[in-house]
Amino acid sequence: MDTEARVARYYSHGRLEALILDTLRASGKNVDALATADLAGVDEQHLGWRAATVELARDLDLHSGLDVLDVGAGLGGPARYFAETYGCKVAGVDLTAECVQVASSLALRCGLGHLVRFVRGSAHALPFSSGTFDVVTLMHVGMNVFNKAAAFAEMRRVIKPGGVLAVFDVMRLDASPLPYPLPWADTADMNFLETPDTYRRLLAAQGFRVERERNQRDLALELGRSMRANATARSLPPLGPHVTMGSTTLHRLANVMNVLQAGSIAPIQMVARATPPGARA
Repeated sequence: MDTEARVARYYSHGRLEALILDTLRASGKNVDALATADLAGVDEQHLGWRAATVELARDLDLHSGLDVLDVGAGLGGPARYFAETYGCKVAGVDLTAECVQVASSLALRCGLGHLVRFVRGSAHALPFSSGTFDVVTLMHVGMNVFNKAAAFAEMRRVIKPGGVLAVFDVMRLDASPLPYPLPWADTADMNFLETPDTYRRLLAAQGFRVERERNQRDLALELGRSMRANATARSLPPLGPHVTMGSTTLHRLANVMNVLQAGSIAPIQMVARATPPGARA
């Protein structure tokens, strides 16, 4: 089985939509008229969670009329947030067929079917025409992308001249061994973390100029501590990361928070602009 097939299988569940909807019904939600906030516990599964999405969107100055692509969209949380809050049109692409199906269904239940669409595809071969998008986002995805050079080349292809690429990825800050399982990988051969220097080099090679960079470690630590404290005090919330990660959730989260605390990894936000052909990145 090739790497992308293994990644898709890793994120497949089998009855994810039914589980999410049953949980929402049990908490009194009308599943035919949802808001994106109702889903944030399960569809914002990156370090920093919904708060990181809010900050990234604000930094990008999103607005109505923009065409946005979210690469590695998962269950579609950021894509729906961008559309609901700013009125932009958003396409999401993901390797996992079940994620695409569930994300599409949840967008309709949030009344966002006219603004958001999801398709199955690879970051290495994006199923879109060249020069389609004003903004491309990559949130908590790069650790599952083994050929980042090819992925950034594809993002550069589909972005409009002068368009913006926003990366919010977990990156390695030192060479310390990582504990497994992690939220995105059971074993080291499925983990493709890279350093910020590597990201900068690969982005520059594809014609992107990094304009802003932010280490979001403190935000992730603060929210992670709060999540762990609440889990200890009240057990896990009804709709949280355990819905997709299952019985190993607390182990995986403890592993990632420990190496985050140690400074071996951090979620890094980079905002880069596609430079004109021939210009220096």
